[in-house]
Amino acid sequence: MNLLKEVIFILKNKKIILYPTDTVWGIGCDATDEIAVKKIYALKNREETKSLIILVDSIVMLKQYVEKVPEKALEIIQNATKPTTIIYKNPKNLAKNTIAQDNTIAIRIAQDDFCKQLIKAFKKPIVSTSANVSGEPTPRCFSEISKAILNNVDYVVDLHREKITQQSSIILKIEDGKVSTIRE
Repeated sequence: MNLLKEVIFILKNKKIILYPTDTVWGIGCDATDEIAVKKIYALKNREETKSLIILVDSIVMLKQYVEKVPEKALEIIQNATKPTTIIYKNPKNLAKNTIAQDNTIAIRIAQDDFCKQLIKAFKKPIVSTSANVSGEPTPRCFSEISKAILNNVDYVVDLHREKITQQSSIILKIEDGKVSTIRE
């Protein structure tokens, strides 16, 4: 069984993965499955009122999970030089517990080759939240991930273990055509 098939099998069975992304190491699951998402909140010791970032593989997939993608968002996506997460209004077809209380969702189009291939093969978006317990520092490399996380995910993707990342994604919100930066 190759790596993608193994990971897809895990995701289809409501389990959680630890995987390298285009930013920091992430904890992920099927973003359309409330049971799997609940496991991530429990693992991170995080309140479900705090929303999660979702990864998609393309603008085409993005449009399947957001009521309307603003033109400004498309412009930002096409010109982004760094991993950029955008907060969208009126998400659809996602697990309810991924959606913020104000009916928004943070979505990023994955840039990492493995993530793009995984999402494309899985045919659904995946959750991408930093590989740390809530309140602890975000690990910049695999060796900084705590035992509490490592011992409690269902599968660890064996890629890019030596890679050191400098930052998480930029997070932007677009309201009435105006862009505000939530995280740089």
